[in-house]
Amino acid sequence: MRNEEAFIQLIKENEGIIFKITRVYCDTLENQKDLYQDIVFQLWKGFESFRGESKASTWMYRVALNTAFTFLRKEKKKGHAVAIENLTLKYEPDDPILEERLSQMYTQIRQLNDVNKGIILLLLEGKKYEEIAEVTGFSRSKVATRISRIKEKLRQQLIKE
Repeated sequence: MRNEEAFIQLIKENEGIIFKITRVYCDTLENQKDLYQDIVFQLWKGFESFRGESKASTWMYRVALNTAFTFLRKEKKKGHAVAIENLTLKYEPDDPILEERLSQMYTQIRQLNDVNKGIILLLLEGKKYEEIAEVTGFSRSKVATRISRIKEKLRQQLIKE
C-alpha cells in the first residue's frame, strides 16, 4: 500500500509534466486523455524498478516521452485525426494575450519532429542541457546543437506568421 501512495504522490507532484507532453504530442482532447492514461500506466509499471539514480522528474520525462513516441506510432497506423484548435484546459487563463501566445507556441512546437518536440518541451520546463541529455540519451553537445536549430526554426516560423 505504501508503494501505491508514493506513486500517487509522485504523479500529483509532477502532473504538469504529463499534461504538457500530452498537449504537445496530441491534437485532440480524446487523444490527450488516452496518452495521459498510457503514460501513467507505464510509470506505474516501472515505478518499482525506479532506483532513484536520477531525479524523479527526469525519469518521468523519459518514460512519458517514450510512451508518447509509441502512442504516435500507433496513432499513425490508425489513420488521420482531425485537430481541435481550442482545447479545454483545467484552468481559466488570467491573461488572454498570454494564452494566445501560448497557443501559437504550441502550434509551432507541434510542427517539429517528435524528438525535437520533446527537447524543446524539456527546455521550456527549465531543464539544463545535462538533464535533457540524460532524458533523451543524446550527448550534451548534440542537445545544445539541436536546441540552437530548434530555436532558429521556431523563430523563422513565427516571423512567417
